[in-house]
Amino acid sequence: MAEEKGVKEQTLVLIKPDAIQRGLVGSILSRFERKGLKLVGVKMMELDEAVLREHYAHIADKPFYGGVEKFMKSTPVIAMCWEGLEVVETVRRITGITKAREAEAGSIRGDFAMSVACNVIHASDSVENAEIEVKRFFKSDDIHDYDKSEYMHVYAEDERAV
Repeated sequence: MAEEKGVKEQTLVLIKPDAIQRGLVGSILSRFERKGLKLVGVKMMELDEAVLREHYAHIADKPFYGGVEKFMKSTPVIAMCWEGLEVVETVRRITGITKAREAEAGSIRGDFAMSVACNVIHASDSVENAEIEVKRFFKSDDIHDYDKSEYMHVYAEDERAV
C-alpha cells in the first residue's frame, strides 16, 4: 500500500431518486471512474426521516424541507464513497453547481439536470463534511481498502508517496 499513501481522502456521493428514475446511475458512476478515482464503498439504500434530518440539518427548518424529504424518500438512492488525492474538490468539480441549469456543460448536473432540487446527485462540500457524511452512510466494514493498480497511471510518483 505504500504507493497509495497520499490518496486516502474520501468523499460521499449520493445518486438521488431522479437519477435512479431516469436510468443515469451508470453514466454518473462512470464519470468518477474515468477520472481515475477509487470506489471504496457503494450500496443502494432507502433513506429514513432520521438520516435525512441529520443529513439536511442545515435546511431542516426551511419551509421547503418537507418537499426535499419526500423527494429523497421517493426511491432508494445509491450511496458511494470515493477515494483519491483531493477527492472532495475533484468530485465537486465533476458534479457541478447545485443550481443545475446554471452548471457548467460537461459536469454531471450541467449535462443531466435542470433543477435545484432534482439535480441528480449529492457530493460532500468539504473535507470535514465528507468525513461526517461517509460515517453517516457507511459502517467501517462497508468501506474497502485495496490496491488500485492503475494509480501508477493516474498520479505522479510524488503524489502517490505523500
